[in-house]
Amino acid sequence: MIRHRRYFVPTMLAFGFAFLYVPILSMIVYSFNNSRLVTVWDSAHSPTLKWYVLLFQNTQIMSAARLSLGIATLNACISVVLGTLAGLALVRFGRFKGRTLLGAMTAAPLVMPEIITGLSMLMLFVAMERLIGWPAGRGITTITIAHVTFSMAYVTVIIQSRLANFDESLEEAAMDLGARPHIVFFRVTLPLIMPAIISGWLLSFTLSWDDVVISQFAAGPSSTTLPMVIFSKVRLGVSPDVNALATLMVLIVASGVVASAFWVRASERRRAREMQLANP
Repeated sequence: MIRHRRYFVPTMLAFGFAFLYVPILSMIVYSFNNSRLVTVWDSAHSPTLKWYVLLFQNTQIMSAARLSLGIATLNACISVVLGTLAGLALVRFGRFKGRTLLGAMTAAPLVMPEIITGLSMLMLFVAMERLIGWPAGRGITTITIAHVTFSMAYVTVIIQSRLANFDESLEEAAMDLGARPHIVFFRVTLPLIMPAIISGWLLSFTLSWDDVVISQFAAGPSSTTLPMVIFSKVRLGVSPDVNALATLMVLIVASGVVASAFWVRASERRRAREMQLANP
């Protein structure tokens, strides 16, 4: 019985990872397929990079990728600022008037269906354009606002969880030594919650990068994001250059996650050494 238990967890773990990553690996392999059929491997010819070459020559995909990259970066930066402020308010300021409403509003996008969020944002933009003339049409601005609406909710949750286990005695010690509140925040609080901020930034970037439903409601005729282009191509039939595009997207996201993990680990080790030097 003990032997069976010892092998049960690794076996289930292997099945779980296979279920998640085998489709991605097969997509990466087929991006080098010489055949135009994405599900049939051309064994008569060697693997090729022609689909990657054709991908970079596709002006529609390249312009959509640049648009998605800009929107995702802007969305991540704004979401991190607003989510961090909301998390600090919910954790540090105790019970204040409107706290329950703020908590409910920040958590609502987490449980609300995307189609409801997208429809409500579309109605809001149309009403604002009629009343005040802004935003004039739908495009980058409306997509970014719509993405920030649900991305900052995830950042708020991450910052709240990090601040819940925060050692406030470090801030108190800094203030006892004469540091002003804003100095304490930038020199003590911010570096300690930086791993959570980076996690929130990466999550917001990824959520914006691959969003389709909300983007379709908030986008205009001249603002087609990359996921929208891919979705339209899949509906008409998957072509091999879509596999190449998806492979590049996976590599970009994986590189960002790995780089941030190494950075966070190095920061934790440096902080641990500083604590050891401070407390010999």
